[in-house]
Amino acid sequence: MHALTNIPIPSILEIRSGIRHQLESILIKHDFKNALFLFDDFTYLEYAETFHDTFKEVSLTCQKMEPRLTIDELIRFAFSMDTYDVVVAMGGGMVIDYGKYIAFSRKMPFISMPTSASNDGFASSNCSLIVNNKKTTVPAQVPYGIIADLEVIQQAPPHFLLAGVGDLMSNITALYDWEFEERKGVGHVNAFASMLSKKAVNSFIRTPMNDISNPIFIKELVSSLTMGGVATVISGNSAPISGSEHLISHALDKRSLNPHMHGIQVGIATYIIANVQEHRADRMRKVFERTGFFHYLNEQNLKKDDLKDAILFAPSVKPSRYTYLHDDNYREKALVFLDQDPLLQDLLN
Repeated sequence: MHALTNIPIPSILEIRSGIRHQLESILIKHDFKNALFLFDDFTYLEYAETFHDTFKEVSLTCQKMEPRLTIDELIRFAFSMDTYDVVVAMGGGMVIDYGKYIAFSRKMPFISMPTSASNDGFASSNCSLIVNNKKTTVPAQVPYGIIADLEVIQQAPPHFLLAGVGDLMSNITALYDWEFEERKGVGHVNAFASMLSKKAVNSFIRTPMNDISNPIFIKELVSSLTMGGVATVISGNSAPISGSEHLISHALDKRSLNPHMHGIQVGIATYIIANVQEHRADRMRKVFERTGFFHYLNEQNLKKDDLKDAILFAPSVKPSRYTYLHDDNYREKALVFLDQDPLLQDLLN
């Protein structure tokens, strides 16, 4: 018998325009009086001074983080710094991963302030760090809070939103992979995590997609990515939002000479896997067409040979799983689809 679960979920969830201006009052409401703020280069220039000058009651330490820090460097930083009530990270995926891991190491609450919606990492309980010179997924802090200012996210380049679309749509193929694994006796589907992940993507699909810069579209994208991240906390693994399509993206990261953004790679891989699974492939295509995802991909010089190699290499990325790509017949089906689908012939080089 499977026991009832007791899971941590964010206590703060604010997704609206201008919410950064109310940041101090949010921290005070939750009894945070001494905060460490982590920034990347962009957010440090744009926001650090403003926060520092406007905070009156909360003591604020602003820290610009260097790119490509290793896990060892982050651990040294975490244990050389002072103790704070909360760690807040504002920026892209890199600095948010840093914040999650630093807070995890020191057992401090963590607040995530994403400046783009390119993936669901701002809400998940793991992070991607450099371990022994390789990008590796490691456990991290479940965010105590998520504060997403739609005005800020609107300023990100459009392809960051498209990457988020690609990452979110992969919930569809990932859930089908998860069910496939359970039928093969390899994994166990957590029904609540599965339901939350499915509701997240289905809610997004019903959103008008004629203008991806529209705050309504961005709020729905961020909300749905958040639900996907929480689903991984419930399940205790990434299966609700990550399957064959993510293995292809990870393989591209490892083997391609010119890897692209995570969500972009995941998106094209999701289109391939949806057709291999013969599950909601038409819906997938419509979303990617309406949002402009395919149009952007057409300009990115993504190579068919790289995708072929990634499909073949993908099962070895996580040999403990058993997705559709771990099956020889479905892997061959993916290669055939890659060679024969008319849309892919136009998109890929």
